[in-house]
Amino acid sequence: MTEHIKGTTTVGIVCKDGVVLAADKRGSYGNMIMTKNATKIFQIDRHLALAGAGSVGDILSLVRLLRSEASLYKTRVYKNMSVKALATLTANVLQGSKFLPYFAWFLIAGYDEKPGLYSIDPLGGITEDKYVSAGSGMEFAYAILEENYRKNMTLKTGVKLAVRAINSALKRDVYTGDGIMLVAVDKKGYRELSKEEIDEILKKL
Repeated sequence: MTEHIKGTTTVGIVCKDGVVLAADKRGSYGNMIMTKNATKIFQIDRHLALAGAGSVGDILSLVRLLRSEASLYKTRVYKNMSVKALATLTANVLQGSKFLPYFAWFLIAGYDEKPGLYSIDPLGGITEDKYVSAGSGMEFAYAILEENYRKNMTLKTGVKLAVRAINSALKRDVYTGDGIMLVAVDKKGYRELSKEEIDEILKKL
């Protein structure tokens, strides 16, 4: 199995003015830490993002395909692919590969007319969510999300909640660790928060 690096905690949160994706940075293979600076969130277009938990090779392969399809879509119809369309495309690709599956769980997020978030399992099962977590530390993240998520929360509040949720998994799940990557997508597009911004939030938890 190519680069079957397990572990990870990913989180997605829909806010009234945008959507947040967050993940840890540890890449593990069994009980061995393979990298402490893994990228698990990817920009698909200026307004679309993907987070993956599972096989690094499979995640990167799908990211390359989705980036190409989003670009082709824009060229053909002269408009950006919607969040729902990207999620549906992702689900179709995974369903079509069910006999040779992608070993990963995906969160698709973005902002078109409004923020959107979809959870997609390795066989193409798709669910639209307001908040979701996937990966080995998801139980710890959900404990924070279930208690603290509020409808119509601001993007600023959602960013803080995502950091709290991943930080909870960092403390309790052995396969989750080595820092936090966080991306916000709103009407202005995709933006990755700096380490300094995340550290500042962690100081106030």
